[in-house]
Amino acid sequence: MASRFVGRQRELGLLAKRLDRVRTTGAGAALTLRGRRQVGKSRLVQEFCDRAGVPYVFSAAIKGASPVEAVTQFLADLRSSGIGADPELQPAAAGGWPDAFRALATALPDRPTIVVLDELPWLAEQDPLFDGALQNAWDRLLVRRPVLLLLLGSDVHMMDRLTAHDQPFYGRADTLVLDPLTVAETGRATGLTGADAVDAHLVSGGLPGILRSWPHGLPALAFLEQECDDPASAVFGVPESSLLAEFPLPDQARRVLEAVGSGERTHATIAAAAGGGRSPVPSGSLSPLLGRLVADKRVLAVDEPLAVRPGRPALYRVADPSLRLYLAMLREAHELSRRGRPGTAIELVRRRWTSWRGRAVEPLVRQSLELAAADGRLPFPDVRVVGGWWNRQFDPEVDLVGADRGPVARSIGFVGSVKWLGTPFDRHDLAALRRAATAVPGHDPAATGTVVVSLSGTEPGLDLGAVLWTADDVVDAWR
Repeated sequence: MASRFVGRQRELGLLAKRLDRVRTTGAGAALTLRGRRQVGKSRLVQEFCDRAGVPYVFSAAIKGASPVEAVTQFLADLRSSGIGADPELQPAAAGGWPDAFRALATALPDRPTIVVLDELPWLAEQDPLFDGALQNAWDRLLVRRPVLLLLLGSDVHMMDRLTAHDQPFYGRADTLVLDPLTVAETGRATGLTGADAVDAHLVSGGLPGILRSWPHGLPALAFLEQECDDPASAVFGVPESSLLAEFPLPDQARRVLEAVGSGERTHATIAAAAGGGRSPVPSGSLSPLLGRLVADKRVLAVDEPLAVRPGRPALYRVADPSLRLYLAMLREAHELSRRGRPGTAIELVRRRWTSWRGRAVEPLVRQSLELAAADGRLPFPDVRVVGGWWNRQFDPEVDLVGADRGPVARSIGFVGSVKWLGTPFDRHDLAALRRAATAVPGHDPAATGTVVVSLSGTEPGLDLGAVLWTADDVVDAWR
């Protein structure tokens, strides 16, 4: 099992840098750490605390607790941490957060100390005075003490709001966003390489909550087949809990997300699917809702055609691969597993796996090519962004377009194709790519390069005249 702590060396270094600042200056430093559920925020910070060699208190909020219960829990965590000279003299109850923070300030030693408040949005949700009490305590009691204050939260919008310009804690904390593990880190966590590492990343989304239960060296499809016999598996539970946390009610936002998760990509088809077979969701309602799911919730991503002229339509997708997989097939497989029909669940996964994977890998390939271009590992020095191109009829649809900027470029560096199947890229695929490339605005046959990304390599003897990437190259881009 991938139980040991994997990756996160950059993030550990950034936390250590702030603790070093506290040591050097003797003054406090605050950092907000945000990221989606199961991305490993609490595990990262616990690892940092264990390695830091300084006293710390780690207090995690409980969703639905009253303000009194939240304060009492914090004081209990403070007493059990042992950071004070005599924990028995520390209060077990307080009149509110101002008193609780005063108790914290009194208990702090004169040497560097770490204070962690986990699930901060729940504290703010429970008590509307919490934000102001935190700001007041920081300014009056903590900022001149050698304390590193770490504020963790999964609700990205609420964490952004905490440090917004019109909020009490504005300007008082640095912000660190914790992303999922990269495909290279996923490979190390699971003991897989190449295409198997890519598959593991598509299934897990790089979420430690899923990777912790992954048997070392087990390929993704075999892992899914094994987990179909376990209704309590993390591969079902993690995306399901994320979905319920973000969308507890089957409202219109949930229906829109599920429409995208089922494969609808355009504004029109999402509107029709989210309407539930009745009338489509009106554009006046759907457009701002899609905007919120992209910008605030960040559960959806939007792609626009990349070329030297603006294009349409924009295409939507579920941003997290593990949630995308859950909505596309694992939710149905989970229900079958719950009903004691794991064999049927496995057949469902096998039937849909290849076509789902072929589409799901494209955003990862584009990100990998962007990284490689930025590092100078591609022969296209002007390329800064990698996307795709399509017209309103999706005929043709070009998987890869590398350009100097997006979504409206000045120049096109390359066009390309992704073939993530068990058969090699052959002369028919190459001919189709060359025909489609001529439709991309800005494509110059004499100057625009070609990139082919193929799971199974190329047909023997095929003269590509192009950059060829395999699964190993996709993974290596993240090293």
